[in-house]
Amino acid sequence: MIQVTAAILWDRDRVLIARRKPGIKYAGFWEFPGGKVEAGESPEGCLVRELQEEFSITVGIEAFFAENIHAYPDRTIQLMAFTVRWLDGALTPVDHDLFKWVVPARLYRYDMLPADRPLVEKLNQGGRWR
Repeated sequence: MIQVTAAILWDRDRVLIARRKPGIKYAGFWEFPGGKVEAGESPEGCLVRELQEEFSITVGIEAFFAENIHAYPDRTIQLMAFTVRWLDGALTPVDHDLFKWVVPARLYRYDMLPADRPLVEKLNQGGRWR
């Protein structure tokens, strides 16, 4: 099982999602930013690293949000989501061709990665951490 992280990053009442760019696996799908946990790395450390590498921003981890285990045809992942706080930097996507700030009730309009869909459900059940 592959451990993967996801960021729940808020701007007032909206959350950040990003669309995977053409030429990479699952291109065109929307997701909460994050990535694979490397050997010897904590999930929290992974998320901080991934947001720096993929968006050129520095974040601080606030709290664990949710976990989901999802079986894709070629692999099973354990997705761990955390609420994060944006500390520094300007959003500059690397592995995504588009990003948006979306109110949770409108996330259903986006073709989210299957593993991220339970996070959308939790956000719409009052799962926002404060």
